[in-house]
Amino acid sequence: MRVVLRDDVDGVGRRGDIVTVAGGYARNFLLPEGRAIVATEGIESQAHAMRRARDLRASKDLEAARVQAGVLDQAVITVAARAGATGRLFGSVSAHEIVEAVVQQHQVAIDRQSVQLAEPIKELGTTEVTIHLYEEVSATVRVEVVAAG
Repeated sequence: MRVVLRDDVDGVGRRGDIVTVAGGYARNFLLPEGRAIVATEGIESQAHAMRRARDLRASKDLEAARVQAGVLDQAVITVAARAGATGRLFGSVSAHEIVEAVVQQHQVAIDRQSVQLAEPIKELGTTEVTIHLYEEVSATVRVEVVAAG
């Protein structure tokens, strides 16, 4: 069955794409949830407009991500945390604390899931952290964890 996607659907396509899917998948999932409409001849111009809007939005998002990457690349983010005499933290510095520090110190809003941190930081010192801003745009920041108080 040919349908026009109204939303991005993982493994199927992006908004505005005309795709062929199994009839049951379309009738039981895509159509009832409003994620697709049946592709007729009149719908194709609407699909073209959806693709054009998607591409325009994607180019704006890419440009915004490049600007953010320019601000963040090689920036030093300072996070204060309580630590013992050996330099081991009482707890850890997670992606959430890094996001808060980036917003506070550089006024750049990022999503917590975009911070590529294998495991929380548990010691004082400097760690390089990659922040994935868009499909092919990333920035590397240095997170400096210092003793609080």
